[in-house]
Amino acid sequence: MSVRYSRYLPAAVLIADLVLLNLALIISIYITYGIYPIGSGFQFGVITNLFWVFISILNKSYIIPRPLDLKTYLSRLLLTLTYYLVGVLGCIWVFQLNQIPRPTFIAFYLSYLCFLIAGRGILFFLLDNLRKRGYNHRQVLVVGDKSLFARIDGLFKSHPEYGYDILDFIGIEEILSLPENLRDFKLLNGNPDEIFICYKELDERLLKILTRFGNTFSIKIKVISDNILEQQFEHILNYNNLKVLHVTSQPKVSYKMQILKRAFDIGFSALVMSIGAPVFLIIYIITKFSSKGPVFYKQERVGKNNRPFNIYKFRSMHVDAEKFGPCLSSADDPRITKWGRVIRRTRMDELPQFWNVLKGDMSVVGHRPERQYFIEQIVEKNPCYKHLFKMKPGITSIGQVHYGYAENVDEMCDRLRYDLLYHQNISLNHDLNIILQTIKVMVQSKGK
Repeated sequence: MSVRYSRYLPAAVLIADLVLLNLALIISIYITYGIYPIGSGFQFGVITNLFWVFISILNKSYIIPRPLDLKTYLSRLLLTLTYYLVGVLGCIWVFQLNQIPRPTFIAFYLSYLCFLIAGRGILFFLLDNLRKRGYNHRQVLVVGDKSLFARIDGLFKSHPEYGYDILDFIGIEEILSLPENLRDFKLLNGNPDEIFICYKELDERLLKILTRFGNTFSIKIKVISDNILEQQFEHILNYNNLKVLHVTSQPKVSYKMQILKRAFDIGFSALVMSIGAPVFLIIYIITKFSSKGPVFYKQERVGKNNRPFNIYKFRSMHVDAEKFGPCLSSADDPRITKWGRVIRRTRMDELPQFWNVLKGDMSVVGHRPERQYFIEQIVEKNPCYKHLFKMKPGITSIGQVHYGYAENVDEMCDRLRYDLLYHQNISLNHDLNIILQTIKVMVQSKGK
C-alpha cells in the first residue's frame, strides 16, 4: 500500500465501521424478531447509523494515528463507544422507541463492541506488518541539529512499524546560506512528505522559511526540541490570531474537564462498589479472620489544596506496624500479613478508596496521596511536588502503573515525573488507559 493511498484510509475505516454496525444490528434484531422489522426497528437502525457517524466525526475515531499505539487508541475508542451508548439511549428516550426490547439493544451494543475492537486489532496488525515490510512509509527530511538527527535516525531504524524513512539531513547553516530558488530545490529533493525541524535553539529565520515552504508545497512541518520546560505547565493562548505559549507554575484544567472527570469518578465508583459488593464481602471476611485487628485501616493523607483527609484500605499489616514511626513498605516487609501480601499484590487493599472518591476526597485516576511526613522530605528534594496539590489524588496513577510503589523518598521523587506528566495531559481517554493498565497489573499480581 503506497503512502499516497493513506488519504483514503479514514473514509475506509468509517465505512467499515458502518458495515460492522449494521451487521451487529441485523444479528441482534434477527435474534429477537426473526426478520428485520419495519417501523421502530427501522427507525432504530437509522438512529444508530447516523449517531455513529456524528460521534465518529466528533471524536475522530476513524483516524488511525501514526505511529501506531493500539492501547492508547483503544482507550479513545472505548470512550467513543461510551458516548455512543449514552447518545443512542437518549435518542431512544426522545423518540420513544419503546418497542425495542432490552435484550436486542444489549445484544447489538455488545456485538458492535466486539466487532469494532476486533476490526481495529486486525487493522493495526495489518498496518504494523505492512510498515515493517517497507510499505505505507512516509519520507522525512530532517533539518537542524545533527545530534538530535542521530537520535531520530536511530529511533526510526529500530522501529520500522512507525512508517518513516529519512531521506536526508540538512544543517541549519546550509539552509540559511542557500538562495530561495536553490533552497526550495534542495528541500524538494526526494519528494518529502514531512519535514522535521530539530533544534536546541530555534532560529526564527529557519522557522519562517520552512513554514512558507510547507504551506507552498503542502508538506507537513513538525518541530522537535531538546529543550524541556521543567517545573512548568504550558498551553497555547490565542490573542486575536497571535499565538502565545503560556508558561505557568500550575496545571490548567478546563471546567468542562473537571465536571466530566467528577461525573466519571462518581459513575465508575458507584458501579465498582455495586457490582463488586460480593468481592468486598469476601475480602472483609478473610481479613477479619486471618489476623487480629480491624478490617479497615485509615490513615491521614494530604489531598487537593493541602487539605488532609482519611484514606481507607483493607488492612494488610499487623496493627502495630508503625509503632516506631512512619515507614514505607518494601517487597519483603515483615509487617505485612500473609493475606495482606495477596491483596497488596492484586491491589485489592485499595478498593475501599472508592468511598473516598464518592466523598470527593479523591479521584479514580490522579497521583497517589502521601502523608505530610514524607511530603516535607519530597518537597525538600523536588519543589515540583507542590504542583500536585492543585488536583485531587487518585486511587491509581500513571506513576504506580509505570513505576510502582516507592520504598523510599528518592524513589518517590523518581516517580514524581510521571505524576507531573499526567497533570499536563489530563483527559478521560488518558484516565481510561491508566485504568486498563491498572487492571492488567492487578490480574498479573504485580503490585506489592
